[in-house]
Amino acid sequence: MEYRFELALCAALESPDSVVARQLGAGVTNPGGRIVDVCVLTPGPGFDRRASITADRVPDPAIEAAVGPGEAVPVSAAFDLPADRAAAIVDRAVEVGYLERERRDGRPVVRATARYPDDWIGSLTAIENKPDLSTPGDLTAQLRYDVALGLFDEVVLATGSYVTGAHLNRIPEAVGVWRFDPEDGDREVIREPTRLNPGASGVEIRDERALRTDVALVGPTEKARKRRRIAERAYGKGWRPNPPRCVHAQTTDDGRPHCGHFDRVVDPGRDCGTACAAFEPADPPALDRDRLRDSRTAWVAEPDGPGPRRQASLSRFR
Repeated sequence: MEYRFELALCAALESPDSVVARQLGAGVTNPGGRIVDVCVLTPGPGFDRRASITADRVPDPAIEAAVGPGEAVPVSAAFDLPADRAAAIVDRAVEVGYLERERRDGRPVVRATARYPDDWIGSLTAIENKPDLSTPGDLTAQLRYDVALGLFDEVVLATGSYVTGAHLNRIPEAVGVWRFDPEDGDREVIREPTRLNPGASGVEIRDERALRTDVALVGPTEKARKRRRIAERAYGKGWRPNPPRCVHAQTTDDGRPHCGHFDRVVDPGRDCGTACAAFEPADPPALDRDRLRDSRTAWVAEPDGPGPRRQASLSRFR
């Protein structure tokens, strides 16, 4: 249920003014400590310049390396990493089009194909999905984590349940609340989120026990670095999964995997395969994810090199 709810919400949130992705790591000092269900990235002033570089994720160490679009520098000087690790990063950065590589005096040197813009991220919104509030699980702790850390500009809870005053009282005040119908895509704003301050220090909750809570103070520089990593991951990843390799597999018009036998959206990783009584191996149905992402979002499938291509708006979830 939650998986289908999540994919329906992603499809409903897509717009030419945003990029939507799901299941992104949002821990800073504890990288695996928090996974955000859905992230919505809205463009900043430098978004077109970032989009013109590559449709793929740029490796974080390549962005952080001492290399720009001017004079080529030796790989060993650009990367403070073991040689084999630096070589792997360079290979990937060249593959996606962010770095150019050549050899000088027998040594590999690299330069960036464009200056990486610092202002391409307008805002990041984290959305926690809980279709049924009668089984909240760790919901309150997860939302308290997000608000205390302040990594995202806004935090929202999306649910399919009727939201009562008691529910709202258990949710941190800064968290917005949406009631979403995955069948028709209607979304009702129950409570607007309070704008957080990603530019200030935050508190990351690492562990909570009955009489003790372990926390880590996270400074603005660490948060900015993590935000860029989340944005890069969101830009390169998107939200659409691969469809099942089954004769009954179909895709919806917006790219969700659908089973013709059971007539519903399915999770290929859990619902499909030999454990399913109706499974019949076959090639997966055609799914042009790049075309869908390019036509429905601010992501650009075929960038034409550094420089402006289109104006990105900052309108919000319309």
